[in-house]
Amino acid sequence: MNTFNEPDENTGGFLLRLLVAALLAFGGCFLLALRLYTLQVKYHGHYHTLAEDNRISLLPVVPQRGNIVDRNGVVLARNFVAYTLEISSEVTDPEKTISELASFVAIEPRDKRRFYKFRSENRRLGSAPIRTHLSDEEVARFIGQRYRFAGVDVQARLFRDYPHGQLASHLIGYISRINDKEMEEIEERGDANNYRGSEHIGKLGVEATYEIDLHGITGAEHVEVNADGRAVRRLKNEPATAGNDIELSIDIALQKVAEDAFGNRRGAMVAINPTNGEVLALVSMPTFDPNLFVDGISTRDWRMLNESIDKPLLNRAIYSAYPPGSTFKPFMALAGLTYEKRKWTQKVSDPGFFWFGGHQFMDDKKGGHGAVDMYKSLVVSCNTYYYMLANDLQIDRIANFMPQFGFGARSGIDLPGEADGVLPSPAWKRKRFKTREQQKWYAGETISVGIGQGYNAYTPLQMAQAMATLANNGQRMRPHVLKTVIDNQGQRQEFPPEQVVDIDVKPEYIAQVRQALEDVTRFGTGARAFAGAPYRSGGKTGTAQVYSLKGGKYDKSNERMRDHSWFIAYAPAEAPTIALAVLVENGGFGAASAAPIARQVIDFHLLEKRANESAPEDSGASDDEVGNGSNPPMAQATGTGDRPNGQP
Repeated sequence: MNTFNEPDENTGGFLLRLLVAALLAFGGCFLLALRLYTLQVKYHGHYHTLAEDNRISLLPVVPQRGNIVDRNGVVLARNFVAYTLEISSEVTDPEKTISELASFVAIEPRDKRRFYKFRSENRRLGSAPIRTHLSDEEVARFIGQRYRFAGVDVQARLFRDYPHGQLASHLIGYISRINDKEMEEIEERGDANNYRGSEHIGKLGVEATYEIDLHGITGAEHVEVNADGRAVRRLKNEPATAGNDIELSIDIALQKVAEDAFGNRRGAMVAINPTNGEVLALVSMPTFDPNLFVDGISTRDWRMLNESIDKPLLNRAIYSAYPPGSTFKPFMALAGLTYEKRKWTQKVSDPGFFWFGGHQFMDDKKGGHGAVDMYKSLVVSCNTYYYMLANDLQIDRIANFMPQFGFGARSGIDLPGEADGVLPSPAWKRKRFKTREQQKWYAGETISVGIGQGYNAYTPLQMAQAMATLANNGQRMRPHVLKTVIDNQGQRQEFPPEQVVDIDVKPEYIAQVRQALEDVTRFGTGARAFAGAPYRSGGKTGTAQVYSLKGGKYDKSNERMRDHSWFIAYAPAEAPTIALAVLVENGGFGAASAAPIARQVIDFHLLEKRANESAPEDSGASDDEVGNGSNPPMAQATGTGDRPNGQP
C-alpha cells in the first residue's frame, strides 16, 4: 500500500524563489549577451580601432636634413647619428629617475638644467633628452638596466654638424630647438604634421631661409607595443623623404682668406660676382660657432655671446649700416655728370676748404689740391670738390639719383635680417624726427652728404652691390647665395640670375668713372695696397667718422672712437668677376686697413694664392676722407647718431 506525504507548506515559497532566481539569471545572461553583441558586432569596428591603437603605435620618422655645400661641393653643414637618453613626459617623478640613472650614466648639472628647460618649453613632445651623444659603453650600461625604468629609453637621433666651426657662421646660420612661438607659426601655415617628432628648425642664415627645402617630409612607422609602451614588432613603415641639399654660391676657401685677413678686427666684407649677383663671400667679424646652438646653448656660452661688447651674433654685413665716407664719391660723380652739374674735364679750385653759410668745411689736405677735375677728385679723393658738387646738386637730386644703385633699400638677398640703410632726404627727415625743428632740412647737411657723411648709412652689402653695378656697366643684379637645389634623387634645380634695374646713366660716364677708379689702385689712395698686382683693378678708399667732434680731437686711447675704414673694389678691370666692399670698424684710413684685406681676397680669387701676410703700408697719398679739426658733423655707425645742422 502506497502512502503519500502531504506537501510541505514551504514548497510554494521555494518555487517562487527558484523562479525569481531563474528570471534573474536569464536576465543577466540576456544583458551579457546583449553587451557582447554590442561590443563584438554592433560596435566591433570602433572598439577594434581602439584596441589596435593601444596595441599599435604610430611613430613619426624624422627626415634627414639636407646638407649645405659651397660652390665647389665642400660640405658646410651635415648630419650625424648619435644616441640620446630620453625621459617620457609620463614619468611623474623625473628627479628621482634622474638620480637613479646617474648611478651608471654620467649626468652633469648642466644636463639637468637643459632637460628641465626643454621639458617646460616643449610640452608638445612626448619625451625630453637628459643626455645626448651617449657612448657605446653608456648605451650598453643603460640597456642592461632598462627594465627598471619605465618611460626611459635610448633613441638614435640625427644631429647637425658644422665642420668648419666659426667659418661663415652668419651666412650658414644654425638650427636649434623649436620653441612654442615657432610651433604656432608652423601650425598656422598648416605644416604641423610634417614637424611631428622634429625638435629643430633653422634659426639664422641659409638654415632659416631654406628651412622648407632642407627639412624634408616626415614619415611614419607602425609598431606593436607592449604594456610598458615599448616597441616589440614593426608592422609597417612609411619612410621619410630626406631634405634637399643646398649648393651655395659661396667659395668657402675665399671666405676663409677674408676672415683670416680680418684677424681680431671687427668689420664685414661682401664679395659679389657682378655679372650674375652670386655672393662669393660674406664676412661678419667677430663670428661664432654655430655648433654651440644645436644641442641647446649653455647659459655661460649664451651670456658670453650675447653680452660681448664686440657683438659676435650681429651680422654686420647685411644688418649694420655705416657712413660710407669717400666710397660714396664715385656715385656722386655720376650724379654730377648725369645732371650736367659737372663735366669730366671741368676744373674747380681747392684751397683746402669750402666756405658755406659762414662755416668752413675743411679738406683732408692742408692747402688743398689746387685745380681739380673729376678724374683727379676721385684719384686723390678731394673733399672740397664734393662739398661744392653736393651744394650744386642739392639734396633732392642726390636722393633721387642714388636709389638705382641700391642705396637706402634692401637688396632682396636671400638671407634674413637685412637692413634698409639710410639714404637721407627732406622726406626721410620729416618721417624720422618728431619736432618741426628736427624735421627741417638744413643746406649745410647737404654738404656733409656729398662726402658720404651726415645721415648717410649703408650696409656693406649695399656698398658691394653698388660697386658691382658700376663694374657691370650699370646693370644691377639681385645678390643671392643660393646656387642650386639638389633633391634626394640627384635632380638639380638651377636658379637664373635676376636683373633688378639697368641704371639711367650714360655708358660714357660709367667708363670715365671706372677709368679714375682703376687709377686709384695705380697712382692714388689705394696704390700702396695694390702695388705689384699682376692684374688691373678699380677701387675707392673711404674713411668715415664715427662721432662728430665739432672741432675737437680724437682720444687716441679709445679705439672705438677711431674712424671706420672702407674699401670698395672690382677686378679684373677689363672684365670684372668680383666686386667687393670691405669695412673695418674703427680701422682708420681705408688705404691702411680695408684695402689690404681687399687685396688678399682679390689675389686669392684671381690667382688662387694669398697675398703677403705683412699688410702694405699707407701710400702717403692723401686718403681724403676726414678734415683736420673742423669737419662737418658725422653720423654714428648706426646712422642715428649726431644730427647735422650745417655746422662745420
